[in-house]
Amino acid sequence: MAENGENGTGAEALPQLNVLAQYTKDLSFENPNAPGSLAPQEQAPSISIQVNVNATQLDQNDYEVNLQVEGSAAVGANTLFKFELDYAGVFRLTNIPQSDLHPVIMIECPRLLFPFARQIIADAVRNGGFPPLLLEPIDFVSLYRQRMEAASTDAASMA
Repeated sequence: MAENGENGTGAEALPQLNVLAQYTKDLSFENPNAPGSLAPQEQAPSISIQVNVNATQLDQNDYEVNLQVEGSAAVGANTLFKFELDYAGVFRLTNIPQSDLHPVIMIECPRLLFPFARQIIADAVRNGGFPPLLLEPIDFVSLYRQRMEAASTDAASMA
């Protein structure tokens, strides 16, 4: 029968991305000017967010992917809060073509981690005395393309 994979197209050949674990590696929240920073502000704070993705191969099919998010809020020179989150996951990737492996690791894996990191940040900011900071969705495809363009520019300037 064809559904048993006699012709080599069985389920064992399908690409798979499995999440083996998710965890907070590091979380820091600072409210350096409390309690003064908790008073209602006359103007909206300036919010700065930076996102980075890194990956490490653990064995043949397993990768640790780190989603690093740093942010701060300030009104003028007055810092309201700062945070740093390093949220990671261990992913098992099987039957994925070598040419697709890097994009899957750097786009799809952080895309799966992001909702959890977003919630951790919202809770940390709320627990720091502020309204929850709900991060906008991140376009990991654009982030990946920017990183690849920067790497190729750096390589070209080294040559």
